This record gives sequence, C-alpha cells and structure tokens, in this order.
Amino acid sequence: MTSETTESPPGNEAGASAAMAGQSNPAATPGGEQIRAESSEPPVLEVRGLGRRFGSVLALDDVSVSLRAGEVTCVVGDNGAGKSVFIKMLCGLIAPSSGEILLDGEATEFSSPRQARSQGIVAVYQDLALAPLMSLWRNFFMGAEPIKGWGIFQRFDVAYAKQAMQSELEKLGVDLGDPDRAAHTLSGGERQGLAIARALYYGARVLILDEPTSALGVRQSGAVLRLIRRAAQRGTAVVLVTPKPQHAFWVGDRFLVFQRGRLVEDRMSETLTLESLSYLMAGGTEVEELESAIATA
Repeated sequence: MTSETTESPPGNEAGASAAMAGQSNPAATPGGEQIRAESSEPPVLEVRGLGRRFGSVLALDDVSVSLRAGEVTCVVGDNGAGKSVFIKMLCGLIAPSSGEILLDGEATEFSSPRQARSQGIVAVYQDLALAPLMSLWRNFFMGAEPIKGWGIFQRFDVAYAKQAMQSELEKLGVDLGDPDRAAHTLSGGERQGLAIARALYYGARVLILDEPTSALGVRQSGAVLRLIRRAAQRGTAVVLVTPKPQHAFWVGDRFLVFQRGRLVEDRMSETLTLESLSYLMAGGTEVEELESAIATA
C-alpha cells in the first residue's frame, strides 16, 4: 500500500495537535461539554435506550447515541465494557432487549447482518472475511459477482471486476498492485484497505470497524487510520472500535467511553486531550482509587 508512510498522526491533524499542545477550545465549557450547533439533518443512525441482557447478565444498559455522516465515532473502553455487544446490535448480529434503532429518523429493526447491509450498515471485523488463496478481485466481489452474457452463457465479468476494484481503491489512495495476486500475499494494512474499499463500494453509509489496527505495526496502522479519515471525508459515518487511545485520538471526531455495559462519556474531540482520553479509557476515578489502595497497602 503506497500510503504506508511514517507520517505523524494521520487525519484530524489540526485538532489533535491543538489538544496535545494543551490549547483550549472556545466552544468547550469548563466542564468539558461542547457547545455545538445541531445539524438540521437527522443522524444517519440513532439508538435510544438500547439495552441487552443475556439471562441475568446485563451486557448493555440504556445507551443513546447518534451517528452522523462524515464523522468518525470512536467506541473505546476496557475489555468486557460492552463495545462488541453495542456494535453487533448496530449491524443486526444481536437483537436488542430494549430500546430502538432509527435509520434516517425512522424506527427500524435489523433481523440479520444481511438486512443491515441492505440498508448501508456494514461491519468489518478483524478476520476481514477474505479468502487467502483467492485473487484480490475475486475477494472484492465474493458473493456478489458481476455477470455478463445471458442464459447458459452467463459468466463472471472478470474485466469489469478488476476495473471496478481498482477504481474504488484509487479513490482511497490505495495501491495493491496486481489484481490477480492472492489475498494472503497482502500485508495486514493492505488487507484492511481491501476490506474497507469493498464495504464502501457496496454503499456503506455506516462503516463499523472492529479493532482494525489491533495486529498491525506502526506504519501499517498509520495507513489504515488515513483510510478511515478518507472514508469519513466521503460522507460515511465511521464507527471505530479500538483499545488504543492514540489511534482513537488521531482520527476521532467523537468518543464514546463504555464501562461495565454503560455509556459513561460521550465527548467531542475538542473537549479532550490524549492524556484525558487515556484516563477515561483506563477507568477514570477507578484508577485513582486503585493507586490509593496500592499506596496504602
């Protein structure tokens, strides 16, 4: 992937630099709440009072969130905080026990990931759903192969598949080389690029990325984060799940912090520094209590 360079924080550079330098935002109040004019357009996707129980276990409780076009929303928190349950309900993999989901301001239900995808809600998980021995263009159109001809003469339109894939990759600034190469020859960052481009090609309006940089090095992570910003610039509402505060801070416009199944913070990027985001992700006051307990032990 030609975009894999060693640049400093990709995307959101101005906001990140100002926050790391400790500059204040005139639109933010001392309490951390940001004064922001609400858009007249309804959110692409909105959830109200969303909850999920597994028997006696409350996995998610009373979550209300709005996802807007062109915005990167980072879902962060410790293991077991409820992040995975939240995104699986957004894409139809898990049905909520309570609350409602609204698409373009209209109440809706997703009975399956296929139904959610048909409405433009697409999730890209860590396994990426790529067949390692198949070519890039076959992976790109897997399950939705373009066909030419008619009747018994119908066949895979290979020329169109290669051209369409290359065109979509170019829009994101991604160069994967020979489209006939097998997917297993791609680096981790390149595989993410292929999966993201595929989702956008099929009309993703909400793109959910589950820890896309978890197994990547510094350069590959930077390349993926730049793709995330480019996807948002194309008007896609991006949801990034990550345990890495630096990655979230570099690209995020909004941050949802989960703890024990509850949404405890919903903050805009201008109200946070990297240090304060790391503090919230680590548990906030719980960290202070732990440090005090260790000091007095």
